[in-house]
Amino acid sequence: MYRDRLPLFPDTVALRPGQNGSPSLHVGGCDLNRLAAEWSTPLYIYDLQTIDSAVQAYQDALSRHYPGPAGITYAGKASLNLAMARLMAAHGLLLDCTGVGEMHIARAAGVPPAQLLMHGVNKSQADLQAGLAHAGTLVVDNPPELERIAQLASARGSAPALWLRVRPGYAVDTHHFRQTGQHDSKFGMDADQCVDAIAFCQRNDLPVTGLHFHQGSHFHAAEQVLPALDMVCELMGRLQRQLNWWPQVLSPGGGWGVVYHEADLPHRPVEEYVATVAAALAEKLSPYALPLPRLQVEPGRSLVARAGIAIYRVGTVKRAGGRRWLLLDGGMADNIRPALYRARYSALPVTDPLSRAPISENAWLAGPYCESGDLLIEDLPLPEIKSGELLAVPVSGAYQLMMASNYNGALRPAVVMLRDACAQLAQRRETVEDLLLRDIV
Repeated sequence: MYRDRLPLFPDTVALRPGQNGSPSLHVGGCDLNRLAAEWSTPLYIYDLQTIDSAVQAYQDALSRHYPGPAGITYAGKASLNLAMARLMAAHGLLLDCTGVGEMHIARAAGVPPAQLLMHGVNKSQADLQAGLAHAGTLVVDNPPELERIAQLASARGSAPALWLRVRPGYAVDTHHFRQTGQHDSKFGMDADQCVDAIAFCQRNDLPVTGLHFHQGSHFHAAEQVLPALDMVCELMGRLQRQLNWWPQVLSPGGGWGVVYHEADLPHRPVEEYVATVAAALAEKLSPYALPLPRLQVEPGRSLVARAGIAIYRVGTVKRAGGRRWLLLDGGMADNIRPALYRARYSALPVTDPLSRAPISENAWLAGPYCESGDLLIEDLPLPEIKSGELLAVPVSGAYQLMMASNYNGALRPAVVMLRDACAQLAQRRETVEDLLLRDIV
């Protein structure tokens, strides 16, 4: 009865005999039991072939559906470390960095400046200085920020390409914490502010080349983008008429969702999202008889989420008030999303995941932390699970580790990259000594 969960796992998932001869989950040609034995748990693994395929899906869709130039920016906030930055750069993607911290990771990974893009709603002076010095593109969020950029650029004698972040006044259907495009959002500028900002750039000889907007993260209906796209296209026409300015680049952001639970399968393909945006943009801009801007999509979750799996070991198994509790060695410290967004996940046992008989009691999967909200999965059908068993939680590749904490002295998990039966440690597990590195007295 659990086979319907397999599509949640990476492309390379397979069942093969494990060490004891029982069927074991394999990903990227690697036995998850062996990976957990080598690097302990909680453990996060990424199947790089799945990421390759996700990138290719966007590239193919853009090539098929958009008649103008197109590109992809990877939203690094979804998952960023040296290995991930290098992988995305090798695919030719731009890398979106929010502030000097993510910029430092990308630069340490050797990402060329031309592929670095800096976002941020409230950039510090250090952020702006790093963006001006090292980024190929700087996305301007607000008028005061633009004035600061002008001052810094004048002192430096140069500036990267600038895009303006437009606040379209429309959000997508998602959790309200993830909505960004509504009229009262903290992000971006309205149409009048954008007109003034372009005029300011023209007066100050700043290289403003593009417009960017974003409506929210993790939405599932492509047509939700269209009202905002209409508004931005109208703004483009206004800018051309009033200021004789036309963007070289238009970025509709990212936010295309993924499926976290088998009840939500199947999911609409990324091609539907790209085709909808591409067709609408080409149609809206055709009356202007001007070159189509480069369509620069900005996916994050939809590139990496399904590539990742979190592996936990079951500790205590207990029953309380009619509930079967499986208490894991990880939880809200490495995945805050269920507590923050009520995100719904699924899971499978690593050993013999499909053929074990179900039992009448569903399972509640929780972590070891001192919060009743430390609840990863509610009311999930699972077979009898014993202490010491491993559980694999799919679709764990986006945002979880980027939002991880040391709550209760938790140690951030190791991260392992998988390809062609080879497992490479990308990030080591934190140690208790790491918890003291910033302490002075």
